[in-house]
Amino acid sequence: MEGRSDWLAASSRQEGLEQMRLKNRPREPSPSLTRVGSNFYSAVKQQDYSASVWLRRKDKLEHSQQKCIVIFALVCCFAILVALIFSAVDIMGEDEDGLSEKNCQNNCRIAVVENIPEGINYSESAPSHLSLFQGWMNLLNMAKKSVDIVSSQWDLSHNHPSACQGQHLFEKLLELLSQKIEIKLVSDVLHKNSDLLTNLGKKGAEVMHVNLTAYNDGHLQSSFWIVDKQHVYIGSASLEWRSLGQMKELGVIVYNCSCLVLDLQRIFALYSSLKSKSKVPPMWSKRVHAVYNSTNKLTLTLNETNSEMFVSNSPRLLCPKDRMLDTDAIYSVVDDAEQFIYIAVMDYLPIINVTNETRYWPYLDGKIREALILRNIKVRLLISCSKETNPLTFNFVSSLKAICLMGSSCNLKVKFFDLEEECAFTCKDNKNSSVLKLNRNKYVVTDRSAYIGNFDWVGTYFHQNAGAGLVINQADAGNKTGIIKQLKAVFERDWHSHYAKSSPTKNCSGYKQNKAAANKTAITNVQ
Repeated sequence: MEGRSDWLAASSRQEGLEQMRLKNRPREPSPSLTRVGSNFYSAVKQQDYSASVWLRRKDKLEHSQQKCIVIFALVCCFAILVALIFSAVDIMGEDEDGLSEKNCQNNCRIAVVENIPEGINYSESAPSHLSLFQGWMNLLNMAKKSVDIVSSQWDLSHNHPSACQGQHLFEKLLELLSQKIEIKLVSDVLHKNSDLLTNLGKKGAEVMHVNLTAYNDGHLQSSFWIVDKQHVYIGSASLEWRSLGQMKELGVIVYNCSCLVLDLQRIFALYSSLKSKSKVPPMWSKRVHAVYNSTNKLTLTLNETNSEMFVSNSPRLLCPKDRMLDTDAIYSVVDDAEQFIYIAVMDYLPIINVTNETRYWPYLDGKIREALILRNIKVRLLISCSKETNPLTFNFVSSLKAICLMGSSCNLKVKFFDLEEECAFTCKDNKNSSVLKLNRNKYVVTDRSAYIGNFDWVGTYFHQNAGAGLVINQADAGNKTGIIKQLKAVFERDWHSHYAKSSPTKNCSGYKQNKAAANKTAITNVQ
Protein backbone atom coordinates (compact mmCIF):
# COMPACT_ATOMS: atom_id res chain seq x y z
CA MET A 1 0.00 0.00 0.00
CA GLU A 2 2.75 2.27 0.91
CA GLY A 3 4.39 1.59 -2.43
CA ARG A 4 1.15 2.37 -4.22
CA SER A 5 0.76 5.66 -2.40
CA ASP A 6 4.31 6.62 -3.39
CA TRP A 7 3.54 5.81 -6.97
CA LEU A 8 0.39 7.93 -6.90
CA ALA A 9 2.24 10.77 -5.32
CA ALA A 10 4.96 10.57 -7.95
CA SER A 11 2.35 10.40 -10.67
CA SER A 12 0.55 13.40 -9.18
CA ARG A 13 3.78 15.37 -9.13
CA GLN A 14 4.46 14.41 -12.77
CA GLU A 15 1.05 15.68 -13.88
CA GLY A 16 1.57 18.91 -11.96
CA LEU A 17 4.89 19.48 -13.74
CA GLU A 18 3.28 18.68 -17.10
CA GLN A 19 0.48 21.11 -16.44
CA MET A 20 2.97 23.75 -15.46
CA ARG A 21 4.86 23.19 -18.75
CA LEU A 22 1.66 23.43 -20.69
CA LYS A 23 0.65 26.55 -18.85
CA ASN A 24 3.99 28.26 -19.38
CA ARG A 25 4.30 27.26 -23.15
CA PRO A 26 3.59 30.16 -25.60
CA ARG A 27 0.16 30.07 -27.04
CA GLU A 28 -0.15 29.41 -30.77
CA PRO A 29 -2.30 31.94 -32.61
CA SER A 30 -5.71 30.92 -33.55
CA PRO A 31 -6.50 30.34 -37.25
CA SER A 32 -8.69 33.45 -37.37
CA LEU A 33 -5.94 35.64 -35.95
CA THR A 34 -3.49 34.13 -38.39
CA ARG A 35 -5.77 35.06 -41.29
CA VAL A 36 -6.22 38.61 -40.00
CA GLY A 37 -2.46 39.12 -39.66
CA SER A 38 -1.80 37.72 -43.05
CA ASN A 39 -4.42 39.99 -44.62
CA PHE A 40 -3.05 43.03 -42.82
CA TYR A 41 0.47 42.26 -43.99
CA SER A 42 -0.74 41.73 -47.51
CA ALA A 43 -2.66 45.02 -47.41
CA VAL A 44 0.36 46.92 -46.17
CA LYS A 45 2.52 45.26 -48.77
CA GLN A 46 -0.07 46.07 -51.46
CA GLN A 47 -0.18 49.71 -50.35
CA ASP A 48 3.61 49.89 -50.50
CA TYR A 49 3.49 48.47 -54.02
CA SER A 50 0.71 50.84 -55.04
CA ALA A 51 2.60 53.79 -53.60
CA SER A 52 5.70 52.69 -55.43
CA VAL A 53 3.78 52.33 -58.70
CA TRP A 54 2.10 55.73 -58.18
CA LEU A 55 5.45 57.38 -57.51
CA ARG A 56 6.93 55.78 -60.60
CA ARG A 57 3.93 56.90 -62.64
CA LYS A 58 4.20 60.38 -61.19
CA ASP A 59 7.88 60.51 -62.14
CA LYS A 60 7.03 59.28 -65.63
CA LEU A 61 4.20 61.82 -65.92
CA GLU A 62 6.43 64.66 -64.81
CA HIS A 63 9.15 63.50 -67.20
CA SER A 64 6.60 63.27 -70.02
CA GLN A 65 5.33 66.76 -69.24
CA GLN A 66 8.89 68.09 -69.33
CA LYS A 67 9.47 66.34 -72.64
CA CYS A 68 6.24 67.82 -74.00
CA ILE A 69 7.31 71.30 -72.92
CA VAL A 70 10.72 70.86 -74.55
CA ILE A 71 9.16 69.45 -77.73
CA PHE A 72 6.61 72.26 -77.83
CA ALA A 73 9.39 74.84 -77.43
CA LEU A 74 11.41 73.18 -80.20
CA VAL A 75 8.36 73.10 -82.46
CA CYS A 76 7.76 76.80 -81.84
CA CYS A 77 11.40 77.61 -82.57
CA PHE A 78 11.27 75.50 -85.71
CA ALA A 79 8.08 77.24 -86.84
CA ILE A 80 9.68 80.65 -86.32
CA LEU A 81 12.80 79.53 -88.17
CA VAL A 82 10.72 78.19 -91.06
CA ALA A 83 8.80 81.47 -91.18
CA LEU A 84 12.04 83.42 -91.32
CA ILE A 85 13.46 81.13 -93.98
CA PHE A 86 10.37 81.39 -96.13
CA SER A 87 10.27 85.14 -95.64
CA ALA A 88 13.79 85.21 -97.08
CA VAL A 89 13.01 82.95 -100.03
CA ASP A 90 12.48 84.70 -103.32
CA ILE A 91 9.31 83.33 -104.81
CA MET A 92 9.16 84.54 -108.39
CA GLY A 93 5.99 86.49 -108.82
CA GLU A 94 4.45 89.54 -110.30
CA ASP A 95 7.12 91.85 -108.90
CA GLU A 96 9.69 90.38 -111.29
CA ASP A 97 7.23 89.12 -113.92
CA GLY A 98 8.90 85.72 -113.96
CA LEU A 99 12.26 87.20 -114.94
CA SER A 100 15.36 85.19 -114.23
CA GLU A 101 18.99 85.20 -115.27
CA LYS A 102 18.13 82.56 -117.88
CA ASN A 103 15.30 84.32 -119.69
CA CYS A 104 16.10 88.04 -119.37
CA GLN A 105 17.25 90.32 -122.19
CA ASN A 106 20.98 91.03 -122.41
CA ASN A 107 21.28 92.46 -125.90
CA CYS A 108 20.68 96.07 -124.97
CA ARG A 109 21.01 99.61 -126.24
CA ILE A 110 22.41 102.44 -124.12
CA ALA A 111 22.30 106.20 -124.63
CA VAL A 112 23.80 109.17 -122.79
CA VAL A 113 21.20 111.80 -121.84
CA GLU A 114 22.11 115.34 -120.79
CA ASN A 115 20.43 118.52 -119.76
CA ILE A 116 22.38 121.54 -121.01
CA PRO A 117 20.90 124.78 -119.57
CA GLU A 118 19.81 127.50 -121.96
CA GLY A 119 22.65 129.88 -122.79
CA ILE A 120 25.37 127.25 -122.34
CA ASN A 121 27.17 126.78 -125.64
CA TYR A 122 29.94 124.51 -126.85
CA SER A 123 31.86 124.45 -130.08
CA GLU A 124 30.14 123.06 -133.15
CA SER A 125 32.41 120.02 -133.17
CA ALA A 126 31.65 119.16 -129.53
CA PRO A 127 29.65 115.96 -128.95
CA SER A 128 25.96 116.32 -128.14
CA HIS A 129 23.45 113.77 -126.92
CA LEU A 130 19.75 113.20 -126.42
CA SER A 131 18.29 115.77 -124.03
CA LEU A 132 17.22 114.59 -120.60
CA PHE A 133 13.67 115.82 -121.17
CA GLN A 134 13.34 113.99 -124.48
CA GLY A 135 14.90 110.85 -123.00
CA TRP A 136 12.41 110.82 -120.13
CA MET A 137 9.49 111.53 -122.46
CA ASN A 138 10.61 108.69 -124.72
CA LEU A 139 10.53 106.33 -121.75
CA LEU A 140 7.03 107.45 -120.78
CA ASN A 141 5.84 107.14 -124.38
CA MET A 142 7.11 103.55 -124.40
CA ALA A 143 5.33 102.66 -121.14
CA LYS A 144 2.61 100.01 -121.56
CA LYS A 145 2.39 98.49 -118.10
CA SER A 146 4.36 100.21 -115.38
CA VAL A 147 6.60 103.14 -114.42
CA ASP A 148 8.70 102.99 -111.22
CA ILE A 149 10.54 106.18 -110.21
CA VAL A 150 12.91 106.90 -107.32
CA SER A 151 13.87 110.56 -106.95
CA SER A 152 15.49 112.84 -104.39
CA GLN A 153 13.37 115.87 -105.40
CA TRP A 154 9.73 116.24 -106.50
CA ASP A 155 8.81 119.60 -107.99
CA LEU A 156 7.89 119.99 -111.65
CA SER A 157 5.83 123.17 -111.34
CA HIS A 158 7.38 126.65 -111.12
CA ASN A 159 6.76 130.07 -112.58
CA HIS A 160 10.27 130.23 -114.00
CA PRO A 161 10.36 130.34 -117.84
CA SER A 162 12.52 127.20 -117.97
CA ALA A 163 9.95 125.17 -115.99
CA CYS A 164 7.71 124.41 -118.99
CA GLN A 165 9.37 121.04 -119.64
CA GLY A 166 8.61 119.96 -116.08
CA GLN A 167 4.95 120.80 -116.63
CA HIS A 168 4.86 118.69 -119.80
CA LEU A 169 6.37 115.77 -117.90
CA PHE A 170 3.74 116.09 -115.15
CA GLU A 171 0.94 116.09 -117.72
CA LYS A 172 2.37 112.97 -119.32
CA LEU A 173 2.39 111.15 -115.99
CA LEU A 174 -1.26 112.10 -115.48
CA GLU A 175 -2.06 110.79 -118.95
CA LEU A 176 -0.46 107.44 -118.16
CA LEU A 177 -2.49 107.16 -114.97
CA SER A 178 -5.68 107.82 -116.93
CA GLN A 179 -4.67 104.89 -119.17
CA LYS A 180 -4.47 102.62 -116.10
CA ILE A 181 -0.69 102.27 -116.33
CA GLU A 182 0.74 101.43 -112.91
CA ILE A 183 2.98 104.16 -111.49
CA LYS A 184 4.98 103.69 -108.28
CA LEU A 185 6.95 106.57 -106.78
CA VAL A 186 9.52 106.37 -103.96
CA SER A 187 10.42 109.55 -102.09
CA ASP A 188 12.19 110.68 -98.96
CA VAL A 189 9.75 111.36 -96.14
CA LEU A 190 10.89 115.00 -96.25
CA HIS A 191 8.78 115.41 -99.42
CA LYS A 192 5.63 113.92 -97.92
CA ASN A 193 3.79 117.20 -98.54
CA SER A 194 4.98 117.61 -102.12
CA ASP A 195 2.18 118.95 -104.35
CA LEU A 196 3.46 116.80 -107.20
CA LEU A 197 3.28 113.59 -105.17
CA THR A 198 -0.08 114.55 -103.68
CA ASN A 199 -1.63 115.21 -107.08
CA LEU A 200 -0.22 112.04 -108.64
CA GLY A 201 -1.36 110.04 -105.61
CA LYS A 202 -4.92 111.34 -105.97
CA LYS A 203 -4.94 110.19 -109.59
CA GLY A 204 -3.92 106.65 -108.71
CA ALA A 205 -0.14 106.58 -108.37
CA GLU A 206 1.26 104.56 -105.46
CA VAL A 207 3.44 106.91 -103.42
CA MET A 208 5.89 105.48 -100.89
CA HIS A 209 7.99 107.47 -98.41
CA VAL A 210 11.26 106.26 -96.91
CA ASN A 211 12.45 107.72 -93.62
CA LEU A 212 16.24 107.60 -93.97
CA THR A 213 16.59 110.07 -91.10
CA ALA A 214 15.25 107.44 -88.69
CA TYR A 215 17.53 104.70 -90.05
CA ASN A 216 20.82 106.46 -90.62
CA ASP A 217 20.27 110.18 -90.01
CA GLY A 218 20.42 110.55 -93.79
CA HIS A 219 18.27 111.22 -96.85
CA LEU A 220 17.17 109.49 -100.04
CA GLN A 221 19.37 110.72 -102.90
CA SER A 222 18.74 107.87 -105.32
CA SER A 223 17.56 108.75 -108.80
CA PHE A 224 16.53 106.05 -111.25
CA TRP A 225 13.58 104.92 -113.38
CA ILE A 226 12.32 101.47 -114.42
CA VAL A 227 9.76 101.31 -117.24
CA ASP A 228 7.83 98.14 -118.16
CA LYS A 229 10.51 96.05 -116.43
CA GLN A 230 12.62 96.57 -119.57
CA HIS A 231 14.05 100.09 -119.71
CA VAL A 232 16.18 101.93 -117.14
CA TYR A 233 17.34 105.48 -116.46
CA ILE A 234 20.01 106.28 -113.85
CA GLY A 235 21.93 109.49 -113.34
CA SER A 236 22.28 112.79 -111.54
CA ALA A 237 18.87 114.32 -112.38
CA SER A 238 15.88 114.21 -110.05
CA LEU A 239 12.23 114.82 -110.87
CA GLU A 240 12.31 118.60 -110.53
CA TRP A 241 12.02 121.48 -112.94
CA ARG A 242 15.59 122.68 -112.32
CA SER A 243 17.01 119.37 -113.59
CA LEU A 244 15.15 120.02 -116.83
CA GLY A 245 15.98 123.72 -116.99
CA GLN A 246 18.77 125.25 -114.95
CA MET A 247 21.09 122.36 -114.09
CA LYS A 248 23.65 120.57 -116.23
CA GLU A 249 22.77 116.91 -115.65
CA LEU A 250 24.01 113.62 -117.03
CA GLY A 251 22.66 110.09 -116.99
CA VAL A 252 22.17 107.02 -119.15
CA ILE A 253 19.11 105.23 -120.48
CA VAL A 254 19.39 101.49 -121.11
CA TYR A 255 16.72 100.09 -123.43
CA ASN A 256 15.41 96.52 -123.70
CA CYS A 257 17.57 95.26 -120.86
CA SER A 258 15.46 93.20 -118.48
CA CYS A 259 18.61 91.53 -117.09
CA LEU A 260 19.64 94.90 -115.66
CA VAL A 261 16.07 95.47 -114.46
CA LEU A 262 16.21 92.14 -112.64
CA ASP A 263 18.90 93.62 -110.38
CA LEU A 264 17.87 97.28 -110.17
CA GLN A 265 14.28 96.29 -109.42
CA ARG A 266 15.52 94.73 -106.20
CA ILE A 267 16.82 98.06 -104.96
CA PHE A 268 13.41 99.51 -105.75
CA ALA A 269 11.82 96.61 -103.84
CA LEU A 270 14.15 97.31 -100.91
CA TYR A 271 12.98 100.94 -100.75
CA SER A 272 9.36 99.83 -101.09
CA SER A 273 9.75 97.42 -98.18
CA LEU A 274 10.84 100.29 -95.94
CA LYS A 275 7.75 102.44 -96.48
CA SER A 276 6.22 103.63 -93.19
CA LYS A 277 8.84 101.71 -91.17
CA SER A 278 10.92 103.33 -88.46
CA LYS A 279 13.77 100.83 -88.56
CA VAL A 280 15.56 98.52 -90.96
CA PRO A 281 14.50 94.84 -90.68
CA PRO A 282 16.99 92.54 -88.90
CA MET A 283 16.96 90.17 -91.87
CA TRP A 284 16.58 91.11 -95.54
CA SER A 285 14.30 89.09 -97.80
CA LYS A 286 16.10 87.18 -100.51
CA ARG A 287 13.93 89.13 -102.92
CA VAL A 288 16.17 92.17 -102.40
CA HIS A 289 19.53 90.37 -102.51
CA ALA A 290 21.83 91.46 -105.32
CA VAL A 291 21.83 89.43 -108.52
CA TYR A 292 25.12 90.86 -109.84
CA ASN A 293 28.24 92.45 -108.34
CA SER A 294 31.94 92.92 -109.12
CA THR A 295 32.66 89.20 -108.84
CA ASN A 296 29.51 88.13 -110.68
CA LYS A 297 28.92 90.76 -113.36
CA LEU A 298 26.07 90.84 -115.83
CA THR A 299 27.54 89.92 -119.22
CA LEU A 300 25.69 91.66 -122.05
CA THR A 301 25.95 93.55 -125.30
CA LEU A 302 25.59 97.35 -125.26
CA ASN A 303 25.35 98.99 -128.68
CA GLU A 304 26.99 95.93 -130.23
CA THR A 305 29.88 96.15 -127.76
CA ASN A 306 30.66 93.31 -125.37
CA SER A 307 30.21 94.68 -121.87
CA GLU A 308 29.85 93.83 -118.20
CA MET A 309 27.63 95.62 -115.75
CA PHE A 310 26.39 95.68 -112.15
CA VAL A 311 24.46 97.97 -109.81
CA SER A 312 25.80 99.32 -106.50
CA ASN A 313 24.06 100.89 -103.52
CA SER A 314 24.56 103.01 -100.39
CA PRO A 315 24.75 103.23 -97.42
CA ARG A 316 26.03 100.00 -95.88
CA LEU A 317 22.87 99.76 -93.77
CA LEU A 318 20.83 99.27 -96.96
CA CYS A 319 23.16 96.78 -98.63
CA PRO A 320 21.72 93.25 -98.42
CA LYS A 321 23.66 90.11 -99.28
CA ASP A 322 25.97 90.37 -102.31
CA ARG A 323 25.14 94.03 -102.96
CA MET A 324 28.26 96.15 -103.51
CA LEU A 325 28.69 99.53 -101.84
CA ASP A 326 29.05 102.57 -104.09
CA THR A 327 32.50 103.28 -102.70
CA ASP A 328 33.62 99.72 -103.49
CA ALA A 329 32.09 100.05 -106.97
CA ILE A 330 34.14 103.20 -107.58
CA TYR A 331 37.20 101.35 -106.26
CA SER A 332 36.65 98.63 -108.87
CA VAL A 333 36.51 101.25 -111.65
CA VAL A 334 39.62 103.09 -110.43
CA ASP A 335 41.57 99.85 -109.94
CA ASP A 336 40.64 98.74 -113.46
CA ALA A 337 42.14 101.90 -115.03
CA GLU A 338 45.37 101.47 -116.99
CA GLN A 339 45.83 104.92 -118.53
CA PHE A 340 43.55 107.61 -117.12
CA ILE A 341 40.82 108.40 -114.59
CA TYR A 342 38.41 111.27 -115.33
CA ILE A 343 36.17 112.38 -112.45
CA ALA A 344 33.26 114.83 -112.84
CA VAL A 345 31.39 115.84 -109.67
CA MET A 346 29.62 118.89 -108.34
CA ASP A 347 31.28 118.71 -104.91
CA TYR A 348 34.55 117.19 -103.74
CA LEU A 349 34.63 117.08 -99.95
CA PRO A 350 36.21 114.00 -98.31
CA ILE A 351 34.83 114.65 -94.83
CA ILE A 352 31.93 113.41 -92.71
CA ASN A 353 29.85 115.75 -90.57
CA VAL A 354 28.12 113.85 -87.77
CA THR A 355 26.77 115.25 -84.49
CA ASN A 356 28.70 118.50 -84.82
CA GLU A 357 31.93 116.59 -85.44
CA THR A 358 33.95 116.83 -88.64
CA ARG A 359 36.07 113.84 -89.60
CA TYR A 360 38.32 113.15 -92.54
CA TRP A 361 36.88 110.52 -94.90
CA PRO A 362 39.89 109.12 -96.73
CA TYR A 363 38.41 106.47 -98.97
CA LEU A 364 37.98 108.06 -102.41
CA ASP A 365 40.54 110.78 -101.76
CA GLY A 366 43.06 108.12 -100.77
CA LYS A 367 42.21 106.05 -103.83
CA ILE A 368 43.15 108.96 -106.10
CA ARG A 369 46.47 109.36 -104.29
CA GLU A 370 47.15 105.65 -104.67
CA ALA A 371 46.46 105.78 -108.42
CA LEU A 372 48.70 108.83 -108.81
CA ILE A 373 51.67 107.72 -106.73
CA LEU A 374 51.71 103.93 -106.91
CA ARG A 375 50.36 103.33 -110.42
CA ASN A 376 51.25 106.54 -112.30
CA ILE A 377 47.71 106.91 -113.67
CA LYS A 378 46.71 110.23 -115.25
CA VAL A 379 43.96 111.84 -113.15
CA ARG A 380 41.68 114.71 -114.15
CA LEU A 381 39.26 116.12 -111.59
CA LEU A 382 36.45 118.47 -112.71
CA ILE A 383 34.57 120.15 -109.84
CA SER A 384 31.66 122.58 -110.03
CA CYS A 385 32.27 126.09 -108.85
CA SER A 386 29.45 128.12 -107.27
CA LYS A 387 28.44 130.17 -104.27
CA GLU A 388 27.50 126.90 -102.55
CA THR A 389 30.99 125.38 -102.85
CA ASN A 390 32.43 124.54 -99.44
CA PRO A 391 35.72 126.43 -98.84
CA LEU A 392 37.32 123.23 -97.54
CA THR A 393 37.16 121.89 -101.10
CA PHE A 394 40.10 124.07 -102.08
CA ASN A 395 42.18 122.82 -99.16
CA PHE A 396 41.73 119.21 -100.22
CA VAL A 397 42.47 120.08 -103.85
CA SER A 398 45.66 121.85 -102.75
CA SER A 399 46.60 118.76 -100.74
CA LEU A 400 46.13 116.55 -103.80
CA LYS A 401 48.23 118.85 -105.94
CA ALA A 402 50.96 118.96 -103.31
CA ILE A 403 51.72 115.24 -103.58
CA CYS A 404 52.60 115.74 -107.25
CA LEU A 405 55.05 118.59 -106.75
CA MET A 406 58.02 116.33 -105.99
CA GLY A 407 57.37 113.53 -108.47
CA SER A 408 57.56 114.09 -112.21
CA SER A 409 55.57 110.91 -112.90
CA CYS A 410 52.61 112.17 -110.88
CA ASN A 411 50.04 113.42 -113.40
CA LEU A 412 47.17 115.35 -111.77
CA LYS A 413 45.15 118.32 -112.97
CA VAL A 414 42.11 119.93 -111.37
CA LYS A 415 39.65 122.37 -112.95
CA PHE A 416 36.59 124.22 -111.68
CA PHE A 417 33.50 124.27 -113.89
CA ASP A 418 31.72 127.61 -113.52
CA LEU A 419 28.53 128.21 -115.50
CA GLU A 420 27.57 131.36 -113.64
CA GLU A 421 30.51 133.53 -114.67
CA GLU A 422 29.99 132.96 -118.39
CA CYS A 423 26.23 133.00 -118.04
CA ALA A 424 26.33 136.48 -116.55
CA PHE A 425 26.91 137.81 -120.05
CA THR A 426 24.85 135.37 -122.11
CA CYS A 427 21.85 134.19 -120.05
CA LYS A 428 18.78 136.40 -120.27
CA ASP A 429 17.33 135.18 -117.01
CA ASN A 430 20.51 135.42 -114.94
CA LYS A 431 20.11 139.00 -113.75
CA ASN A 432 18.39 139.34 -110.39
CA SER A 433 17.78 135.60 -110.43
CA SER A 434 18.23 133.39 -107.39
CA VAL A 435 18.38 130.25 -109.56
CA LEU A 436 21.92 128.96 -109.92
CA LYS A 437 23.22 127.14 -112.95
CA LEU A 438 25.39 124.22 -111.83
CA ASN A 439 27.18 121.27 -113.35
CA ARG A 440 25.67 118.41 -111.33
CA ASN A 441 27.33 115.54 -113.23
CA LYS A 442 28.34 112.58 -111.05
CA TYR A 443 30.42 110.07 -112.95
CA VAL A 444 33.86 108.51 -113.32
CA VAL A 445 35.24 107.26 -116.63
CA THR A 446 38.52 105.47 -117.31
CA ASP A 447 40.05 103.84 -120.37
CA ARG A 448 38.21 100.59 -119.53
CA SER A 449 35.14 101.31 -117.40
CA ALA A 450 32.73 103.89 -116.02
CA TYR A 451 30.60 104.61 -112.96
CA ILE A 452 27.43 106.73 -113.15
CA GLY A 453 25.87 107.50 -109.79
CA ASN A 454 23.70 109.73 -107.63
CA PHE A 455 26.37 111.08 -105.25
CA ASP A 456 28.93 113.84 -105.33
CA TRP A 457 32.22 112.88 -103.70
CA VAL A 458 31.20 114.00 -100.22
CA GLY A 459 31.90 111.62 -97.35
CA THR A 460 28.64 112.37 -95.53
CA TYR A 461 26.59 111.34 -98.57
CA PHE A 462 28.20 107.92 -98.95
CA HIS A 463 28.13 107.34 -95.20
CA GLN A 464 24.51 108.28 -94.48
CA ASN A 465 22.41 108.80 -97.60
CA ALA A 466 20.75 106.33 -99.95
CA GLY A 467 22.01 106.27 -103.52
CA ALA A 468 22.58 103.89 -106.41
CA GLY A 469 25.24 103.58 -109.06
CA LEU A 470 25.84 101.76 -112.33
CA VAL A 471 29.23 100.25 -113.25
CA ILE A 472 29.98 99.45 -116.89
CA ASN A 473 33.11 97.60 -118.05
CA GLN A 474 34.05 97.45 -121.72
CA ALA A 475 37.23 95.79 -122.94
CA ASP A 476 36.76 97.38 -126.37
CA ALA A 477 36.56 100.94 -125.06
CA GLY A 478 37.67 102.33 -128.43
CA ASN A 479 34.43 101.30 -130.13
CA LYS A 480 32.73 104.47 -131.42
CA THR A 481 29.33 103.32 -130.20
CA GLY A 482 30.68 102.18 -126.82
CA ILE A 483 29.45 104.06 -123.76
CA ILE A 484 32.99 104.43 -122.39
CA LYS A 485 34.08 106.35 -125.48
CA GLN A 486 30.98 108.55 -125.29
CA LEU A 487 31.50 109.44 -121.64
CA LYS A 488 35.18 110.15 -122.25
CA ALA A 489 34.18 112.54 -125.06
CA VAL A 490 31.70 114.31 -122.76
CA PHE A 491 34.37 114.83 -120.11
CA GLU A 492 36.93 116.14 -122.60
CA ARG A 493 34.33 118.49 -124.09
CA ASP A 494 33.66 120.02 -120.66
CA TRP A 495 37.35 119.96 -119.67
CA HIS A 496 38.48 121.92 -122.70
CA SER A 497 35.50 124.31 -122.72
CA HIS A 498 35.76 127.93 -121.59
CA TYR A 499 33.59 127.03 -118.57
CA ALA A 500 36.43 125.01 -117.00
CA LYS A 501 38.96 127.12 -115.08
CA SER A 502 42.30 126.05 -113.65
CA SER A 503 41.75 128.28 -110.61
CA PRO A 504 38.60 128.94 -108.56
CA THR A 505 36.60 131.93 -109.78
CA LYS A 506 35.07 134.64 -107.66
CA ASN A 507 31.77 132.73 -107.69
CA CYS A 508 33.23 129.89 -105.63
CA SER A 509 31.76 130.47 -102.17
CA GLY A 510 33.87 133.41 -101.09
CA TYR A 511 37.07 131.51 -101.86
CA LYS A 512 39.42 134.34 -100.92
CA GLN A 513 37.44 135.60 -97.92
CA ASN A 514 36.94 132.18 -96.34
CA LYS A 515 40.28 130.62 -97.18
CA ALA A 516 41.85 131.60 -93.87
CA ALA A 517 38.84 130.38 -91.90
CA ALA A 518 38.87 127.08 -93.78
CA ASN A 519 42.51 126.53 -92.88
CA LYS A 520 41.60 126.72 -89.20
CA THR A 521 38.86 124.11 -89.39
CA ALA A 522 39.78 121.09 -87.30
CA ILE A 523 39.58 117.76 -89.01
CA THR A 524 40.23 114.55 -87.16
CA ASN A 525 41.16 111.29 -88.81
CA VAL A 526 38.33 108.87 -89.39
CA GLN A 527 38.32 106.02 -86.95
